[in-house]
Amino acid sequence: MGQLTSKRGGLDPGVVPNVHFSTNDKGPPSASEGGSKAELQRFSVYSTLDMVPKQGHYANTLPQKQLRSRPSLEALRRAFKVRDISLPDSGTEELKAPQEKAPVRFGWILGVLIRTMLNIWGVILFLRLTLITSQAGIVLTWVIILMSVLITTITAISISAVATNGKVLSGGPYFLISRSLGPEIGAPIGVIFSFANSQACALNAVGFAEVVRNLMRASGIVIVDDLNDVRIIGVITVFILLLISLAGMEWETKAQIFFFIALMSSFANYLVGTVIPPSKEKQAQGIFGYREIFIANLAPNWRGPDSNFFQMFGLFFPAVSGILYGVNICGDLKDPNIAIPKGTLLAIFWTTISYLVISITAASCVVQDASGNISDILTGNITGVCMGQGCQFGWNFTECIVSQSCQDGLANTQQVMGQLSGWYYLVIVGAFAATLSSALGYLVSAPKIFQCLCRDKIYPYIGVFAKGYGKNDEPLRAYMLSFIIAVAFTLIGNLDTIAILNSSLFMCVYALINFSCFHASITNSPGWRPQFIYYNKWVSLFGAVVSFVLMFLFSWWAGLITLIVFILLCLYIYYKKPKLNWGSTIQAGSYNIALSASLALSGVEDHVKNFRPQCLVLTGPPTQRPALVDFVNSFTKNASLMICGDIIMVSQSKQTRLQDDTDRLVKWMNKRKVRSFYSPFTADSLRVGARHLLQASGLGKLKPNTLVLGFKSNWRASSPESIEDYITTINDTFDSNYCLCILRMMDGLDTSDQFDFEVNQGFEPDESVEKEDQQSSEKQPADDMTDEGDSGEIETVFQDDQGKKTIDIYWIADDGGLTLLVPYLLTRRKRWSRCKVRVFIVGEELNMEESCKEMLALLKRFRLDFNEVTVMTDCERRPQAKNLDRFVDSVAPFRLYDEPQEGVSVSQNAPWKISDREFEAFKLKSEAKVRLNEIIRRNSKRAALVVVSLPVPHSDCTSALYMAWLDTLTCGLHCPVVLIRGNQENVLTFYCQ
Repeated sequence: MGQLTSKRGGLDPGVVPNVHFSTNDKGPPSASEGGSKAELQRFSVYSTLDMVPKQGHYANTLPQKQLRSRPSLEALRRAFKVRDISLPDSGTEELKAPQEKAPVRFGWILGVLIRTMLNIWGVILFLRLTLITSQAGIVLTWVIILMSVLITTITAISISAVATNGKVLSGGPYFLISRSLGPEIGAPIGVIFSFANSQACALNAVGFAEVVRNLMRASGIVIVDDLNDVRIIGVITVFILLLISLAGMEWETKAQIFFFIALMSSFANYLVGTVIPPSKEKQAQGIFGYREIFIANLAPNWRGPDSNFFQMFGLFFPAVSGILYGVNICGDLKDPNIAIPKGTLLAIFWTTISYLVISITAASCVVQDASGNISDILTGNITGVCMGQGCQFGWNFTECIVSQSCQDGLANTQQVMGQLSGWYYLVIVGAFAATLSSALGYLVSAPKIFQCLCRDKIYPYIGVFAKGYGKNDEPLRAYMLSFIIAVAFTLIGNLDTIAILNSSLFMCVYALINFSCFHASITNSPGWRPQFIYYNKWVSLFGAVVSFVLMFLFSWWAGLITLIVFILLCLYIYYKKPKLNWGSTIQAGSYNIALSASLALSGVEDHVKNFRPQCLVLTGPPTQRPALVDFVNSFTKNASLMICGDIIMVSQSKQTRLQDDTDRLVKWMNKRKVRSFYSPFTADSLRVGARHLLQASGLGKLKPNTLVLGFKSNWRASSPESIEDYITTINDTFDSNYCLCILRMMDGLDTSDQFDFEVNQGFEPDESVEKEDQQSSEKQPADDMTDEGDSGEIETVFQDDQGKKTIDIYWIADDGGLTLLVPYLLTRRKRWSRCKVRVFIVGEELNMEESCKEMLALLKRFRLDFNEVTVMTDCERRPQAKNLDRFVDSVAPFRLYDEPQEGVSVSQNAPWKISDREFEAFKLKSEAKVRLNEIIRRNSKRAALVVVSLPVPHSDCTSALYMAWLDTLTCGLHCPVVLIRGNQENVLTFYCQ
């Protein structure tokens, strides 16, 4: 391979000299070797490994797409060192894969425009539009139509924005909303919208059944009665539509094309009929052509106690609710990003024109009331009273108007379009086409949406409906479920009742669609980049508010039921917290809220009343120290900050924690319901890592103020450097003005008679675990390790109900109150709430009662419900000889004797050694620690937790001696022991300000 040189004559830094490629990939092919121009362009000029940007490289952001990937950063950085390099094979797997027959995909005309128009032209057009016009009048009917179209247009614009914000898969509005707002909102809408589509299928099936029933009744055919005839015909219709749906999308498409042709013919037939001069028979039915009827029908003519504007609005709205059909089958479209906006908006436009034209033409040609009796024609001068609009056209329908028995006219029959048309039965065919096409469209949509919802595994027990069949992945099981729902609503048999409930359901869906887009816009999410230029967030907000209000105005009970169901579905997801990450705008909104709150908090001055122990916990991998994690989580969960710090030694084989390992540890904490951040840090030593974490952890006011360590149980077997690092970390904590907690877990053994220290666990001890702890003890200062790293089921004492045990606080030194605050926070948890808190203080026997009263008064002023105080008056006594001898024996390996001792090797170059002079200087302090331990063991045998004031390390005290003090203070107890020291600043106050 030749070398490439730059204009300066130097070697191009992107060229790897003497690199041998593996036989799997021989590097970039040259033109002479037959490499195509496209193949040559796969490689960057920087390196033979580097690749130019390609669409395939970004497909792997979805879990289902892992075909092509660019080389990793590590591979690029090591390119000069690696002798044998295998380039990523981009696309060979695709070429080797068997070529299957491609599924059916539709363009914007057949897939969206025609289907959406057919779905909008439904049962309301042929069976209810003229009745609505007769009562609301032309003006208010147009207002109803335009208001409905305004809502659907705003929703269509919002849907178009979401559809152009990325590649759209199957699942319709559910997919769009859930990937935008998240599963908390998207999943309930998926359930409601699937249900609404199944119900809309029943609505149109009942409308078809009414048309058929009317034809049968005209022919004198009755199966049972009017209501049951509608039910029977409706169920049979839904069953036939199910068979068409099960046949596949190709058959469904052919049926929709046939329906579209029938509808267009019906509309043409209707418009032609309006201009044909009416015959005597048509005039008897109230049809008089374009006459003065238009003026008379401009104003509303409400009939019945329940007739009002919103009743008519709710009855009409299902007529325009079919705008989402193209979105429902977005998985079957060739290019959803173009097809959905273009097809949906055009469908809304043309169907709006048709609704406006039909309403005004019908109201301009047909009077309100007519008898249908040709004998009601006026043949001479009018004698008597003539009522109704027919009088001015030579017809007297007064008799039927007075008796309210008129069978014809705009306000009395559903057959106005057929009567007004050129050929009656062609309009009937159009009514069949409109109702069946809409019913079929809804029946196809509902299963596809529900299938997508089931595959996301958000709700339990519905996964069985996720299975797809055939090349188009047809959800046959979901089809059966939708069929059952549609049949159930068809059995209601009342078109108006179904329509009102359907309007509330769709209004809820539209409100959520518009709100999701508005929310995505205001969160400033970098992932929200819709290409639809006509989208406006404030228009979406307006549509959301209007839709929500109308949902209740249509029918308060239907709106209330819909809202309750929606809230219950949301609450389930909120508490279950499914492990889904779709990059939703709720995540972006949470980030914005957290960022704004953190910045606002930075300007707030600290106050002692708002002090919280914000803990940096040196856990290492949290899975290895569950007791330490559970202890801190017990008093910080939902109350204050917790950060699990993991110091990774450079000497280890892995210098950084891989992202997969980090995700696994965070997943473990989430499974354990631990509210904590995880912060890995690479350092040369424990001290260096802890020092940097102390300085850099947190953000603004959300910064730790308390360091929590595990007790170094095997300190006697550790290297002097390890002990020095541990004690220096304690000193660095105080230098950083941090508070300090050290947790020691007991293994349940009674060590009062033997002064040896075992590796203590937060659960039952295990020999294999002890061996692992001995090997890794120098890496992290904690004693509750486990080799069951990934298990979130390991229980510790902090997860158990403590019952009516005691929490004993040995408040030896005034540290600002942290020694009292942490136990108080523990008692606020359910597991510790029944524990009795006892406070032990040091005092003289002569002033014991006075000291006790003063402490009780102080605790009362702190508003702490600690009512038992014990004054320890025997702390000055000399400890028992055997316990003191054990302490002396424990520090013997660390002594630097002035006189050589038998069996002890003396090194003059060992600064960690305890000299005789130092040992004697701290003799009284050492005896005090031994004596205090005797008192603690005597008083706290059955305590659930012991809290002791931590002695501050002296600058002239060696690390080994200080470690021996801590060990002596905490040995011999069955329960966990916490050594606490505040930073000498108040964390409790009894003042109101």
